[in-house]
Amino acid sequence: MANNKASIGIIGGSGLYEIEGLSGVEVVNLETPFGEPSDAITLGDLSEVPVAFLPRHGKGHRLNPTNIPARANIFALKSLGVEKIISVSAVGSLKQELAPLDMVVPDQLIDRTKQRESTFFDEGLVAHISLAEPFCPVSSKVLYKSSQDLGINAHYGGTMVVMEGPAFSTRAESLMYRSWGADIIGMTALPEAKLAREAEICYSTMAWVTDYDCWHEEEEPVTVEMIIGNLLKNVAASKELLRKVIPLMEGTRDCSCGTGLRDAIITPSDRIDDDFKKKMGPLIGKYLN
Repeated sequence: MANNKASIGIIGGSGLYEIEGLSGVEVVNLETPFGEPSDAITLGDLSEVPVAFLPRHGKGHRLNPTNIPARANIFALKSLGVEKIISVSAVGSLKQELAPLDMVVPDQLIDRTKQRESTFFDEGLVAHISLAEPFCPVSSKVLYKSSQDLGINAHYGGTMVVMEGPAFSTRAESLMYRSWGADIIGMTALPEAKLAREAEICYSTMAWVTDYDCWHEEEEPVTVEMIIGNLLKNVAASKELLRKVIPLMEGTRDCSCGTGLRDAIITPSDRIDDDFKKKMGPLIGKYLN
């Protein structure tokens, strides 16, 4: 790998803290305008494609969902040249047919977070991105097709509720989300998806079902032991799927994710501070020069 660059980023969730089989490995520690990422980023070639791997919670699972430095994580990956991100996460199921150990490739989000910085542009510049399709439809379909080829019990499409955490849902909340028609529930896809769109990075998720949340009266309420136990069963499948899908993700983008900011910036260029322009160059430079 040359020049510390990678075209595809992998954000590993609970249980996925490293990727074996990388060649030309280099570990980089980056500082961003939003602080340090969750951990050092591992660069290397996976299936002959330059990738950047970042453990979302840090090695040793040190960061709870609220404290994940999502802005630093996405900015760091953007600075390394990443154009597509594959997120790996654990989720609870809100539907009987989405069983533990299944994988879901969601296409919609409901934001129930409360305490997280969710934009790069909270001062100095105002930008209103479109989030009608919060996940990249092209990358998501490639991810789903690859999972089918491997015989993974996968489901395409579905709405993910993203809650604040770190506590799990009350039963009343879980039943409410079901009444909304939501399919799965997690704690980390937001603000990642919003920030990826602001950074003009394609974002897709392999969401591994670990439990039935707490709505299912015939199942035990969700516990950490249940989540980790089921997630570890899917770690090997996650890594196998990554090795298969990464080469298929490489190349020209046939989606609108790469121009997410083109019509979103409302602040005139002459009203944007020069220091801000320099600091945010990796995100907005092409629209202001």
